Amino acid sequence: MNRTKYLVILFSVYSFFSFGFQSQESIPLLNLIQKLEAQFDVKFSYSVDDVHSISVSKPNETDTLHSIIDALNATTLLNFKFLNERYITISTINKTISICGILVSEKNKEPLLGASVLISHSTKGVITDISGAFNLDEVGANKTVTISFLGFETQVFKASDLRLLQNTCKTITMQVKNEELNQVLISKFLTTGLQKRIDGSTILNTEKFGVLPGLTEPDIMQSIQALPGVESVNESIANINVRGGTNDQNLILWDHIKMYHSGHFFGLISAYNPYLTNKVTVTKNGTSSEFSDGVSSTINMSTKDKIGKVFAGGAGINLIHADAFLEMPLSKKLALHVSGRRSFTDVFNSPTYDTYFERSFQDSELTTNSDNISESNRSSEFFFYDYTAKLLFDLNENHQFRANIIGINNHLDYIESYTNTDGETESKTSRLKQQNLGVGTHWNAVWNHKFTTNFNAFYSKYHVDAVDYRIETDQKLTQANEVIETGVKLKTKLKINKHLHLITGYQFSEIGILNETTVSAPAYERTKKDVLLNHALFSEIELRKDKTYLRLGVRGNYFQKFNKVLVEPRLNFRQKFSDQLAIKVLGEFKNQSANQKIDFQDDFLGVENRRWILANDQDIPISVSKQVSAGFEFNQNNWLLDIEGFYKLVDGITVSNQGFYNNFQYVNATGSYTVKGGEFLLNKTSHKYSTWLSYTYSMNDYEFKSFTPSSFPNNVDIRHSVSLAFNYDVLSNLKISIGGIWRSGQPYTKPVEGNETVQNGNNTEVNYDVPNNENLSDFMRLDTSIKYNFNISNTFTGALSAGVINITNVKNSINRYYEVDPEDSSSAIQIDNKSLGFTPNLSLRMNF
Repeated sequence: MNRTKYLVILFSVYSFFSFGFQSQESIPLLNLIQKLEAQFDVKFSYSVDDVHSISVSKPNETDTLHSIIDALNATTLLNFKFLNERYITISTINKTISICGILVSEKNKEPLLGASVLISHSTKGVITDISGAFNLDEVGANKTVTISFLGFETQVFKASDLRLLQNTCKTITMQVKNEELNQVLISKFLTTGLQKRIDGSTILNTEKFGVLPGLTEPDIMQSIQALPGVESVNESIANINVRGGTNDQNLILWDHIKMYHSGHFFGLISAYNPYLTNKVTVTKNGTSSEFSDGVSSTINMSTKDKIGKVFAGGAGINLIHADAFLEMPLSKKLALHVSGRRSFTDVFNSPTYDTYFERSFQDSELTTNSDNISESNRSSEFFFYDYTAKLLFDLNENHQFRANIIGINNHLDYIESYTNTDGETESKTSRLKQQNLGVGTHWNAVWNHKFTTNFNAFYSKYHVDAVDYRIETDQKLTQANEVIETGVKLKTKLKINKHLHLITGYQFSEIGILNETTVSAPAYERTKKDVLLNHALFSEIELRKDKTYLRLGVRGNYFQKFNKVLVEPRLNFRQKFSDQLAIKVLGEFKNQSANQKIDFQDDFLGVENRRWILANDQDIPISVSKQVSAGFEFNQNNWLLDIEGFYKLVDGITVSNQGFYNNFQYVNATGSYTVKGGEFLLNKTSHKYSTWLSYTYSMNDYEFKSFTPSSFPNNVDIRHSVSLAFNYDVLSNLKISIGGIWRSGQPYTKPVEGNETVQNGNNTEVNYDVPNNENLSDFMRLDTSIKYNFNISNTFTGALSAGVINITNVKNSINRYYEVDPEDSSSAIQIDNKSLGFTPNLSLRMNF
């Protein structure tokens, strides 16, 4: 009996495994097709190339035709379709599958939040969630999937490799990209495409940049104002104030080329094309010793640096300008990237242009009423354009050569018609041209796994010239301001061990600045040209070990003309106590030899009153800064709390580069300013949304010892500044953003009550009271944007964006000064400059 039971059990097990093995038996698909045609009297239509190498599981004898076809659709990358009950087609066309994956870091196997997963030749894509996972449905089986994340090597898969089978997702290990991973601290900071680095700087990745309130395109200089401590008191990117500094105190680099001009439309639009500018790094303190100048900040822009495999590009248009860019691989080792942009403001005036024009040219000759010339006899024409080109050559994997050129141009013509003494109608044209041309070369060499070198050279030329015909005096005024700088820099990097790096280098720069004024009647000419040479040696040691980051450096500057040496120590330290909590301490000394002078009496058409001047180490000293900051970061569950206090002293400023509207306006004096304050940021991110609240408090005071009073508030003393924003991905292809700004009004100076004017020789002037003792009303603005991505074809994608700046149309005053009343010389009239009003914009882009 027992033997019989044993045989029955053994036979049952044998039968089970025999059935299992039989059901898992694989046969060529071609053989199965022939068998099905004979068994069910059907015909298959297919290409032999599509099916000849495919094997499938052998179906059970009892399976129906429809169940077999369903199984083949589910288990192969072929599309089986019934045309009718007898004919079945087999193809690879329109086969869609579901894909998924889980991204983890190679270093610590931690999940990666915010990585981009994009499907080739489509707008379809997603970012990974808090667990590093992604999921996409209806993906073409033959599509290419690109997975990228800042600090890691980009990975490319066939969609079929990531196919979701039996609820199982592939785990993808992202490989470290050595030059960046150790720098990245927070991968999604404020919004997609913003990352915070371990040294405290912030990276803006324009290619992956999300939506910011009010913007229809990733405007570089506007976008960085989302960072705490970075703002513009008059809404102009030509006047970005970082921790209370002036705009000329920001070092702006574009692919290692020093730039002296940053905006179009006199500061309302960034002059740098964001579609080839791959990365922007903003540093407020603790700067690497390889950088000098910019006593307030460093804004370092880098364009795309990889030689692609396919021809790519894009074009777009909004209510101000049109642009296009191309990435052209010429061979495996050579590529050319070009971009161009031009406004059409000289042929079409949109509502956006009208608002920008009113904001930019208020109080200028273009809008100020004239007693002699009526409005109908005045006209103006304004346009701008910019272009870039980059040649990329990879000699081999260890030696890369790059050559760049960038051009930025603004043109303004102002035409006045009048009737001369003979009764004939004549016209005179005033002109303003503003240009910045930059040319640079770069060589990156990897000599072995421990030693690398970087060599770059650049030429930068900024030029602004104006011809101003003043009809009432029959006078022609010609003005010019020109800056030419050339420089070379060699940087070496030695990897002492996996934790310790040593950086050393040498930099040479020669800067020449020309200021020229010519008057026709009475005849007058003034030309001033200065040249300054600077040699610098720099070195720093960088330690990254476990939870400690330390960058300690020093820079020595030698100014040949003055026989002067300035030594600048730099410190950047971060200590992590746990996975959530870290403290940071940063400090730096910096110098700056070129500054902008503001001249209200000798400006360019009343539109541009800034001109570059060079230090002479006498009445115009070299500006020097000392800055220290400390704070802590708490990061948990995608919540970030960042608090930092700072102290900054900038010495060697002059009255002429501050733009005073008070009794000191025309006095020659040097002084300093001191900023003390703190920055607070609360940021929450997820794969669907991000939101942040930032607050900056600062006290910013001048110190001019020869003045009475010697100390008073800075022109850009903004005590309180708050920004709040919310970004939400409604769908994978629809994003919205809304946000607002509130800040204290900036200081201004009132005339003495009851004694508003004073006689100075033959001139009557405003008699100002205590400097900067009053404040404008608080500044408030609400902005919003929406962006929709769509497919045009398999190779073309599109994006439609809409944005509104100042959606509530609040009339903010951004500057206030006084002039003598032309009808009553004993009193002064108040002049208020207003911010942008309700400013809509639309943008349409196509990429391939």
